[in-house]
Amino acid sequence: MILPLMHLAPGLFGVRASTCQTTVLTAAATAASLSAVLAMRRKTAFTPSPRKTILPTLSAQDIAALPYPPDVLPGSRDVTTPYGSIRIYESGPEDGERVLLVHGISTPAVALGDLANELVKRGYRVMLFDLFGRGYSDAPDLVYDARLFVTQILLVLASSRVSWNSFHLVGYSLGGGLVVSFTRYFPHLVSSATLLATGGLIRSYHISWQSWLLYNSGLLPDYLVKWLVRRRIRPKDEDRESAPQLRQNARADIASAETKKYSPNGDSDATGGDDFDSAGVSKFRPGVTVSSVIRWQIDNHKGFIPAFISSMRNAPIYAPQGDWKALGAILRERREECSREADIPPLGLRAGKILMVLGEDDPVVIKDEAIEDATQILGCDGVEFVVLPQGHELPITNSYGVANAMENFWHQ
Repeated sequence: MILPLMHLAPGLFGVRASTCQTTVLTAAATAASLSAVLAMRRKTAFTPSPRKTILPTLSAQDIAALPYPPDVLPGSRDVTTPYGSIRIYESGPEDGERVLLVHGISTPAVALGDLANELVKRGYRVMLFDLFGRGYSDAPDLVYDARLFVTQILLVLASSRVSWNSFHLVGYSLGGGLVVSFTRYFPHLVSSATLLATGGLIRSYHISWQSWLLYNSGLLPDYLVKWLVRRRIRPKDEDRESAPQLRQNARADIASAETKKYSPNGDSDATGGDDFDSAGVSKFRPGVTVSSVIRWQIDNHKGFIPAFISSMRNAPIYAPQGDWKALGAILRERREECSREADIPPLGLRAGKILMVLGEDDPVVIKDEAIEDATQILGCDGVEFVVLPQGHELPITNSYGVANAMENFWHQ
């Protein structure tokens, strides 16, 4: 039974309190203080990125030597949001066509740095950012699903000092699935949508039993899952292996994180493969590989592992994805509009189709499966395909070819 306050603490109302009553009052006050502290923690429930936890402890020389230095890309800024801070890069002429790049599940924005630089050279205004829980973005204590990431994209767009009311939206791997989700809800903002080695349609039989056990079974306690996933996805230290051994033992998932190599029998939930892990993250930083960036991130971003696990469980990676069907309906409407109004330029969604760039040798997103499934959902007129002679690393190692494919699609 809940008693009136004067019965719990009569001393507050001019009545002398007994020792027992004073103890009760002290305990109540302590509990109230604890509740206030917990409430404050809930209001700022995110894990800070290495920008706040690691960089202040390093010298300028040490920072410059990091696999992912904070100033490696031009136009950097950190934007404070209710979900934590977001690291954003924006560069290129202010009057250029806008391009927003969205990276994959495990490699932060630096993986698309060469593609961004290539587009800037061609006169585009380019923006890219670290997804929550990656790179220098904080990790909110939330479910990492399409809702969170679509909200993050809106926050990124709103943070710019120039208008982003119409832009080309480009997503790599997991980012491709996020592009579909965003475009489904905000098609009026997206002049074109391009999916590079995209997630979202990976067939479920590519999920290995190990991945099912870790991410979907619910059989293991959370602390054990985090420990096992960390061991599973962390690439080995390069200084302990020769380069051939590193390539042989490199680990990756959909965008870089499962130990087993992909095999056609489906006994994997998709590995990035040797070429992905050993790929140089930028032609301007020789010797820095995808593996080294992932390893640094795992070791230094305390929010990365929880964010990765939640993304594997909840983000749009595997088929079926309802957003794809919704997008297909929007694309059909766009094509009908174009047929009725000849003066509408055939640009991106306004032409009623999207672009998919696939790797011939991609072990994560199987080219033939992706073409078949996307065509079935979006229609023959709803998607255009370009196949390049790379694996899952194609936008990292072939930024020139990917930029050509996108430009041809944008301006056809």
